[in-house]
Amino acid sequence: MRLVDVEGVRLAMKAHLRASLGRVIEDLGSTLLEVVCGDAVSQAPVGGVVIYDPLEEQVSCLDALVLGVGVREPASIAALLTDPVMAGAAALVVRAPVVADPVVEAASLRSGVTVLALTPGATWAQLAAMVRSLIAEGDIAEVGTPTMFGTPAGDLFALANAIAALLDAPITIEDRGNRVLAFSGRQDEADASRVATILGRQVPAQYTRILEERGVYQALYRSEEPVFVDPLPDLIGHGEMPRAALVVRAGDEILGTIWAAVWAPLSAERALALRDAAKLVALHMMRLRAGADVGRRLHADLVATALESGPGAAQAVARLGLAERAAVVVALDVIGSPAEPSAVQRAHLVAERQRVADAFAVHLTAVHPRSAVAVVGDVVYAIVPVPQQSADGAQRVAAVAQEFLRRIGIRHGLIVGIGEVGTGHSGLCRSRAGAHRALNVLRNRDGEACVASISDVQLEALLAEMAETIAERGDALGGPVARLTHYDSLHRTRLVATLRAWLEAFGDVNAASATQYVHPNTFRYRLRRVAEIGQIDLQDADARFAAMLHLRLQPPGRSTTQGDPDADPVR
Repeated sequence: MRLVDVEGVRLAMKAHLRASLGRVIEDLGSTLLEVVCGDAVSQAPVGGVVIYDPLEEQVSCLDALVLGVGVREPASIAALLTDPVMAGAAALVVRAPVVADPVVEAASLRSGVTVLALTPGATWAQLAAMVRSLIAEGDIAEVGTPTMFGTPAGDLFALANAIAALLDAPITIEDRGNRVLAFSGRQDEADASRVATILGRQVPAQYTRILEERGVYQALYRSEEPVFVDPLPDLIGHGEMPRAALVVRAGDEILGTIWAAVWAPLSAERALALRDAAKLVALHMMRLRAGADVGRRLHADLVATALESGPGAAQAVARLGLAERAAVVVALDVIGSPAEPSAVQRAHLVAERQRVADAFAVHLTAVHPRSAVAVVGDVVYAIVPVPQQSADGAQRVAAVAQEFLRRIGIRHGLIVGIGEVGTGHSGLCRSRAGAHRALNVLRNRDGEACVASISDVQLEALLAEMAETIAERGDALGGPVARLTHYDSLHRTRLVATLRAWLEAFGDVNAASATQYVHPNTFRYRLRRVAEIGQIDLQDADARFAAMLHLRLQPPGRSTTQGDPDADPVR
């Protein structure tokens, strides 16, 4: 057994704080990644994951781990490494096996981009999830974050490695749902079930079921000591290792478990070390949970400040990494919510909006790792960077939103407004206003498109704003349409509907009468009554425009009184 000075291990972990390329390689190496060529201990920051798609215009790869899906041949790898779109990328990942061809090595050296190979059997989704987890931990444990006995607070991966060094065994730290929160190195020393657990970031369902049937979890939750778990019956003789497991508690609350792949029960000394480590894990998990909540609120405040044209907007934009970048603001809302929700309904809506925000944030990481998403008030806002010289930035973001709705929108009942491209905090403020105006247009639509760019619905937005201004000021619109509306309400006629149908048919009496289910001669009679009672010259273009505008501000079924179907048909 190799016992090491835990203080030395923990102090060494302080350099492990940020999500650098060296950190990613160290934590995921041998399990998921191997270095083909380049700097394996690079401190280059990893800010996100970008999927390379040769059929689409590539987004910025700055500080990103680029997943070269389908890039296999050395010539293709070298060509991608030297492509200008890869400028500033942290690393390129391609599917193993990969030969360290001289051409690839030369291209890697020129571009400064490390080439990594994804282990056979692992999926791109698994790799992306794990890298994002590491990035999230690095974001929470910022420079200056307090440490716990020398180990960065919230850095569960560093702690898993420290526990592995103490116990001389590969370690996983799991939550109550058997999801892997962090794991140590040396997982290649464990067995097939451990590898499956690491790759899936979740204990496989069949293993969980057997452990439940054997009462392992019940024994764990009752015990204050590590529990020795024999190999699963179906896997005895196939290299399956026993486990030593211990519950992680914070008071009476069970936070998760620590699992060590060992060949024999822990000695008293190692059991004591694991119990002490569990207390430290509990502190880390509690801080991680609290830090995530605090971090989310701080992030939301930054997004809200960046979208307002206030004194702190420029600094907020810079802290989000969006200074001098062109970006589009997206606004999402959940439709169908009650006008006056109860306390329970409000809580449900708040949780629903946060789930939508989290899902949209994950979706946008494939578009741009610098995208920022937060719930501000009752709306989910996203700031999506676009290429500086892009003429169709808003259309591209709208396509991304459409794809998101196809995946999740039907279930959540979402509408999405897209602003215009803006640069700097003032540009973001204008883009946010446009996204909000587009969202208001969609709120007043029934069963129509769920995504709208302000450039496509600008006139509808202006009409809606005009109607709101009229309502706020308490103005009563007069003129021909008001006179016809009043006459309809007194005499149960359909003169407003007649005028509307005629204007929408561009004066075609036959087409307009068909929409009202009356004979053309009857419709002509009604049209004469419209001119007489409304005191409107239907040959005057300005009068027609004013009437149409008034009707647009007075939608059917709201202020217009519908006629009695049993009334005199010539009215």
